[in-house]
This record gives sequence, structure tokens and C-alpha cells, in this order.
Amino acid sequence: MDGSAARQLRNPFLMLNMLTDPRIAGLLRLIKAVTCIPPGASRIGLALMMGFVTHLAFACGVLAMIVSMFFGMSESLGRVQQPWGWAVNIGLILQFPILHSLFLTPWGNRVLSRLIPGVHGVTLATSSYALIASLQLFTLFAFWTPSGVVFWRAEGLAFGFLCCAYAASWLLLLKASFDAGAEVQSGALGWMSLLAGIAPRFPDMPVLGLFRIIRQPIYVAFALTLWTVPVWTPDQIVLASVLTAYCLLAPRLKERRFITRYGERFAAYRAAVPYVIPKFQHRNRDAQ
Repeated sequence: MDGSAARQLRNPFLMLNMLTDPRIAGLLRLIKAVTCIPPGASRIGLALMMGFVTHLAFACGVLAMIVSMFFGMSESLGRVQQPWGWAVNIGLILQFPILHSLFLTPWGNRVLSRLIPGVHGVTLATSSYALIASLQLFTLFAFWTPSGVVFWRAEGLAFGFLCCAYAASWLLLLKASFDAGAEVQSGALGWMSLLAGIAPRFPDMPVLGLFRIIRQPIYVAFALTLWTVPVWTPDQIVLASVLTAYCLLAPRLKERRFITRYGERFAAYRAAVPYVIPKFQHRNRDAQ
């Protein structure tokens, strides 16, 4: 049997494994649900409007972050006079981790559930969270006031290398977000559940993909995007330092929630998988 025939025999099993992969199965289940939309004009209109606004804000926030950091925070719309500019910038940095963490507390969940008036606020809570986070990111990166000082700008091979590293960091963040549950990370879970007339079904505890290597791949990938830019300014150093500290400390709060929610399952996972630094094990190659 040649290689192509063997691949054809394996393909059905590969497709079956993909369809049963919980990361893909959750998305397919949600997509299937919205193919049979129950009647309700106001519910459908609210769901579609929330989906459009959330994903538009998400795209704008991510784009603003990619572009602003690529230039070391030296190009943005903020024009506050110094020294007040730095005070505003620090406020812009701090508003993201503070609110982002507060909305994950029981108090924050109640606020998110009531953000959309009426009976659908609870269903839309995950979309509301993604919408607010996206607006926070857009505000931070679009309205930063540049200092006007550039310490170093990569050129030649260094520029090419850092561009590749920057792109790789974003791809790593995309992969980590998929492994954690794309429907939750993108904000689609809430509005698509409302559109289908079903209760949101959250993904199980993430243990696949990059989560096999470290427990917090999203935070690590996010931190990598901060340190692989080709332009370095005092603005970028302050931003990267504060948000990296957040990426190292905030997951501790997340893991407290996980130990409450998943109990021994998460305790066993935490004991086996490192926090943010992969564990490289050398295989002992004994004589056969």
C-alpha cells in the first residue's frame, strides 16, 4: 500500500477526531443551533446588533493594538500636553487590567448580566464582557499620547527578525484563544446563543493545545506581543512593563475561580502543568 492510499484510510479518522475535538465541537454546536432560529423579531434583532457591535469593536481594538505597538506607541491620536500626558497614559494602562479583572468577580458578573436591560442580559453577558474589553483596548491604544522620544528603531535584518517575531506572537495568541474556546474569547457565545434561543454553554476546562504545555498560554502570548516590537520608546517600555506584570499576576485570580469550579480536576492539572514556563523533559535513551 503506497503512502497516498494510507493517508486516504487515515483521513476519515482524522476528520472524526477533528469533529469530536471539544474546541471544534463547541463551535459546530453553536453554528448548528443558529441554523434553526426560533421566531422572535426583537430577540433576533438584539442578538444580531450585539454580534455586529461586539465583533466590530473587537476588530478595532485588536487592530489599534497591533498598529500602535508596531510603532512603539509613537503613533496614536492622543494629544494631551505633558506632563499631563503621562498621567493620562498611566490611567489608560491601568483601566484595562483593573476593569478586566473586576468584571470577572461575582460583582462584575451581576453588572454584566444587567448591562443589557430586559430578560436577555444574562445570555449576552459574555458578549458584553468581550465588547467592553475591546473598547478598553481601543481606548488605550488609539488615544495614547506619545512622548515623542524614540530610543531605538530596528533596521535591516533586525527589523525583519522582529517583524517575524511580532507576527508569531500574535499567531500564538490566536492559537491560545482558540484552545481556550474561540466562542468565548471572541464574544460570539452570548449573541449566538441568544439568536438560537438557547442558554450559553461554556467550554470545559481548557487542557488541549498550548494548555498541555503551560497553564496560561493566553497571558504568555499577550506578554510576548509586548516585547517583540521593532520600535522602542519610553512609552512602549512603560506599557510592556505594567501589562507584563498583569499577565503574571492576574492568572492567579483566574486559577482561584478554576479550583472552585473544577475542584480536583484543576488541582491535578495544576500539579502536572507549569504556570507560564514550559517544562522541557529530556528523554532517557537507553540501549535497545
